[in-house]
Amino acid sequence: MMTTEDIADALELTAKLMELHNENPFKVKAISTAAYKLGKTRMDLNNLSVEELTKIEGIGKSIAEKIHEFTTTGMSNELRELSTKTPVGVVDMLGIKGLGPKKVRQLWLELELESVTDLLYACHENRLVELKGFGEKTQHTIIQNIEFKLSNTGKFHFAYAEKVGQAIIDAIKEHTDMVSFTGAMYRKCEVIEEIDILVGDEGIDLDDYGSDTVPINFIQVNEAVFYRTLVETSSTPEHLAGIDFSKLAIKKYGSEEEVYAGLQVQYCEPELREGHFEIEKAKNHELPKLIEYSDLKGILHNHSTYSDGMNSLQEMAVYCKELGYEYLGICDHSQTAVYADGLKPETVAIQQQEIDRLNQQLFPFKIFKGIESDILSNGELDYEEDVLKSFDFIVASVHANLKMDEAKANARLIKAIENPYTTILGHPTGRLLLGRPGYPIDHKKIIDACAANKVVIELNAHPYRLDIDWRWIPYCLEKGVMISINPDAHQLKGYHDMRYGTYAARKGMLTKEHCLNAMDLQSFESFLKSYKR
Repeated sequence: MMTTEDIADALELTAKLMELHNENPFKVKAISTAAYKLGKTRMDLNNLSVEELTKIEGIGKSIAEKIHEFTTTGMSNELRELSTKTPVGVVDMLGIKGLGPKKVRQLWLELELESVTDLLYACHENRLVELKGFGEKTQHTIIQNIEFKLSNTGKFHFAYAEKVGQAIIDAIKEHTDMVSFTGAMYRKCEVIEEIDILVGDEGIDLDDYGSDTVPINFIQVNEAVFYRTLVETSSTPEHLAGIDFSKLAIKKYGSEEEVYAGLQVQYCEPELREGHFEIEKAKNHELPKLIEYSDLKGILHNHSTYSDGMNSLQEMAVYCKELGYEYLGICDHSQTAVYADGLKPETVAIQQQEIDRLNQQLFPFKIFKGIESDILSNGELDYEEDVLKSFDFIVASVHANLKMDEAKANARLIKAIENPYTTILGHPTGRLLLGRPGYPIDHKKIIDACAANKVVIELNAHPYRLDIDWRWIPYCLEKGVMISINPDAHQLKGYHDMRYGTYAARKGMLTKEHCLNAMDLQSFESFLKSYKR
């Protein structure tokens, strides 16, 4: 059964292959747009008829029929035919960032390159330098992007690995309760190479458990050493060395807390066992109480059908309230984000009128009027002042012109941070885990600028972003910069990504006192009033 993400990827590949083979550009555009829309949602497309599929915004009958083929057969005739006449290596080249179908077609037909390896070798021979539309700078970028892609081979997002591993753990739990993730999975690392599972029962045959996608590593021990082994195998070598695990007495421990008590150090939550900055605090019993998912009171930075979201503003608000949150911040895209149906000033006014009506209906729950304003190339925000001042808060983010050196990126971000209307700096590096590294920034300079201008930094909770990187959270706390855990939700299910953001925040030792959206409604309203600059 194909997931919605699988179908979106298949449609995007269809569009790319069509463009590669010079097919109808209007048809290519329609399929690519539909893939983009579906990529923002997690609605289950299986068991929907063609007629039901056409009711989804941006899905016409022709595309609905393709989706139906995917859900019923796992493939479409069109994609099968396109794939048949395209060398596998050329398809792989389409996966290199910065190489669109037109450029891949040029490399394929003019230089006769038919694999990523061919392309990398050609770059090292400087064969792209004289090719029309390329040049030395483009060639260098292609080398960097290929090397980045190759370095991430065999790695998986935590969210995906968790689903695969949890199904295995659930099956093993039919035989024993002494089973747990361990290793990087237990530490909630953002990228996973293998799933480590600890089983405290040596009598279970584990040969029948496994995965076709993510490597599984089983560690099978006697029940008596389960918790000791759990701490040992879930910690990095640096963490174990720092707390001198070798001095632990050989005996049965009934919990992980008992293991740390035996080491005479403060208990370290699994997320902290990295060996970065937790060790001295644990020795001095100075570790703070980490933020928990239940501490979050509101959800900021969300999108609706006003821009590129899949659910109406009312649906987003009602579901947020049903989940038990006290408030919602709606932050549709601003006008420059044409690809995402960014809001023109007149649409902003219409949305804000609807927010006023919904706030009367949903009281005491409250919707705050926000926007995700593009940070333009010159560092300015995306509206004139009369529009900017109509919002309760603004998330400022970079979405376009990402090819910046560090100096340019720093200057662009800092100018936006210094804008008196910026409340939150959104996904500071623009990274996509396993997809793109993000533009380079001097984190200390950016955090210092946020501290000086009282700007909050977003921890984007989408499992493909998790940006700001958790390793920089301690420096944020040192400088008094608050963190906002935001899901960047484009549909209802996106709210649940807050869990991944919370995991990353805990790794950075974030407390609820330093998290913006852990404030209750009254405190958040007071914050916004005092924030107006």
